[in-house]
Order: sequence, then structure tokens, then C-alpha cells
Amino acid sequence: QVQLVESGGGLVQSGGSLRLSCVASGFTLDAYGIGWFRQAPGKEREGVAYITSAGSTYYGDSVKGRFTISRDNSKKTVYLQMSSLKPEDTAVYYCARCSVGSNSRCALIAAAGYGFWGQGTQVTVSS
Repeated sequence: QVQLVESGGGLVQSGGSLRLSCVASGFTLDAYGIGWFRQAPGKEREGVAYITSAGSTYYGDSVKGRFTISRDNSKKTVYLQMSSLKPEDTAVYYCARCSVGSNSRCALIAAAGYGFWGQGTQVTVSS
């Protein structure tokens, strides 16, 4: 079955870096766009970044210039490199698969465009 498994979260000081991984199984990763989202306690889920099957990338305004999304189809993995981390980046981070025919919505990094989600990984940034 379709599975997305995130890893790489943890505790980091403000200004530090982390790299999250999203490993896909049960489908051909090459054919799908993948997005990263985050949700902090008491807040709505926020779109962070999106990478199309062809490798085009899109970012939320709050992370532009600090986060980089990439993919390695041979490893069935999508990455989120996070740099210059701030306490407000603290959240559970999720990866999700863009649904077929939803590329426009996925490029807006809107949750409605995504059909399968991972279980999330916690990122905590201390001040």
C-alpha cells in the first residue's frame, strides 16, 4: 500500500539546520509531486514546500530562502533541507503525495490537493 515515512526531526538551536527525509513506498515516486507541510500546536496546517515530478519547486513565504526541497527518485526519497531555523519553525512536519490531476493546487501547497500523508516528524527549535 502507499506509504510515506518521515524522519530527521529533532531538537535544534535557533540558527541551526536539519534535513528531513520522506521515504515513499507502494507507488512509483517518479510520477508524483510531493509536498511538505507543518502544523504547530493550536495552529492550522501550513504548506511549506512542493516539488513536482519534474523537479520544479515551490515554497511558502515563511520559508523562502531558508528551506530547500529536493528529490532522489533512485532512493525513493524527498528531502527538506532546513537552514537558519527559528523558534517559529517548531512544528510537526508532514510529507504528502499530490493527487493525480491536482498539480495546480499542489503548487499552491494547499492540503486539499494531496491524497496520502505520512505520520509526521517533530521539529523543535530552541531560542
